[in-house]
Amino acid sequence: MQPNLLGRSHHAPRAGSPLWLWVGRAHGPTQVDAHLRHAGPPVLLTRDNMWLRSELLKSIWHAFAALDVDRRGKVSKSQLKVLSHSLCTVMKIPHDPADLDEHFRDDKKGSLSKHGYMPYLNKFILDKVQEEFDVVEFNKICWILCYKKNISTKHLLFSEDKAFKVWCIFNFLCEDVYPLVIVIEEVEYFLHKLTEAMGSGWSEEKFAGYKVQLKTKNSCLSAWELIELVGRGYFSQGVNLQTLSMAITEVFQELILDVLKQGYMMKKGHKRKNWTERWFVLRPNSLSYYVSEDLFEKKGDVILDQTCCVESLPDKEGKKCLFIIKCTDKSFEISAPDKKKKQEWLRAIQTCIQLLSLGLSSPHREARLRRKELRQRQRAEEDEATEKMKQLQVVNENKQRELEGMRKKIEEAAAEAVMEDHRRKQTQLEVQDRHRLDLEREKMVRQQMEEQVAQKSCELEQYLERVRELEDMYHRLEGALEDERQAKQDEEAMRKLQARLLEEEAAKRAELEQIHLQQQRALFQTEAEKRELVAEQRAKERDLQAATLQLESLERERHGALEQYEKVSRKLERAANKTKTWKDKVAKHEGLVRLIQPGHKGPQRITNWGPASFTDAELELRKKSWQESKNQGAAAQ
Repeated sequence: MQPNLLGRSHHAPRAGSPLWLWVGRAHGPTQVDAHLRHAGPPVLLTRDNMWLRSELLKSIWHAFAALDVDRRGKVSKSQLKVLSHSLCTVMKIPHDPADLDEHFRDDKKGSLSKHGYMPYLNKFILDKVQEEFDVVEFNKICWILCYKKNISTKHLLFSEDKAFKVWCIFNFLCEDVYPLVIVIEEVEYFLHKLTEAMGSGWSEEKFAGYKVQLKTKNSCLSAWELIELVGRGYFSQGVNLQTLSMAITEVFQELILDVLKQGYMMKKGHKRKNWTERWFVLRPNSLSYYVSEDLFEKKGDVILDQTCCVESLPDKEGKKCLFIIKCTDKSFEISAPDKKKKQEWLRAIQTCIQLLSLGLSSPHREARLRRKELRQRQRAEEDEATEKMKQLQVVNENKQRELEGMRKKIEEAAAEAVMEDHRRKQTQLEVQDRHRLDLEREKMVRQQMEEQVAQKSCELEQYLERVRELEDMYHRLEGALEDERQAKQDEEAMRKLQARLLEEEAAKRAELEQIHLQQQRALFQTEAEKRELVAEQRAKERDLQAATLQLESLERERHGALEQYEKVSRKLERAANKTKTWKDKVAKHEGLVRLIQPGHKGPQRITNWGPASFTDAELELRKKSWQESKNQGAAAQ
């Protein structure tokens, strides 16, 4: 038997009350709480992250509703002082209990409503946030105040800590109306993500049945009903408790802690250039890495912005599945465990960079805003349709009233007509009495006239019957003429169609004959070209043979020329050696022993024996002597 999942036995504020949560801007998370180290790093609220203030006020509303024991919508000042002091302690704000009494000095009553407490909460607590504070601890305080008064975790399949996480997820997904409820679309979104995290298939049929059951109630759930729905395991049948707890933690990390992806990867160091395994945690604006997944020792952060980029790298240094994150000041080389993980990390980091460049928040927050906008548009369309229906109903009621007035007028006219008919009948009776005698006197004349009229009527019937027969014949004749005219038109159309087909056939036949003649001419031309090519090929083969013979002859001549060149080179080398020897002898015996004498003041000549060694006459004699000895040596060889 299906459990009753729609019980509303928990304390809930009066329905239909106005929204008391002032929606404004506060601050957002960056790290995880220490006592929730298994869920992620401490979540801190800063002014730069701009968390929606309404999400904080939702948790405070739960605490306020829990303190309202009498369900009168008011809480005593002493309890509010304790609550305010606890909130200020967590949010690192100096708290002065006298501020509450000073703020409400004109209020002589001992208790305050939510409407009176809200201005004090905004002015003396939320507006004074200057430092980072732990949002998880903030929610934990509100949770401790309210959960024991609304639900018992003994009959649930998971622990109190997991119930707290479901409660936080409820505050994230619920509507911004009082009392806080979550609509069926957000329930489906949460359960779908939970089943995906558990690794089980999503059952549309089961949720459709639950949706029908929920719509018969109120089409929405409170926080405690959502915890019971998940805790009773109606949508997690066949899944062990550890898997369910891990799935709740995973959804909590993504939706509340903004942990988009986490896992082990290898990172290359910047100084030692060694590879070390680190536990990476990706958030919308940073990628943090730790020594291990217990998150005790943080090693660093990769701050993401619109100037960053992520690229794939080829395998190197024995590492595979590499990619690099390029930032303004430095770059980070990372090695994923496998190709699938590498692609998942690349897509996740690229998505964060794109959202930052567009000035958007995390993907699940943007998705929640889009779903809320869609529901608002649907509600607006429904309200518009309802308004149109109301207008139509008003118009219909006006029409009904007009018809009712017309009906009354018709009844009055009918009554007047009856009275007029009665008077007319009276007058007719009097006239009948007066003319009865005249009628009796005229009876004989009338009988004669009736006989004549009967005869004329018979003739008229015969004439009318003849006219009807002629009209029927005329209509049949018109139909036959119309059929004949249509047949002629069809025949003319068929004749034109046949003529056109014959013309097209003749054109096609002429075209085919032309194509056939072209093909024959092409075949003849191809045969002639083939014969020419064969003749040309034979001529080229003969030319090739002649060129080959000529090339062989030239090769032989080249070898002979090379041999002659080598002989001449040897002769030139021997002649050069003899010339050098002769120059040395001449320089030794003649040029160096010559006395230096005064020479003329003309330009001096430079020879291979040095400057100013000879006069012009001596130089000419030595040239002639050297030329004769060279000729004799050449003749002797």
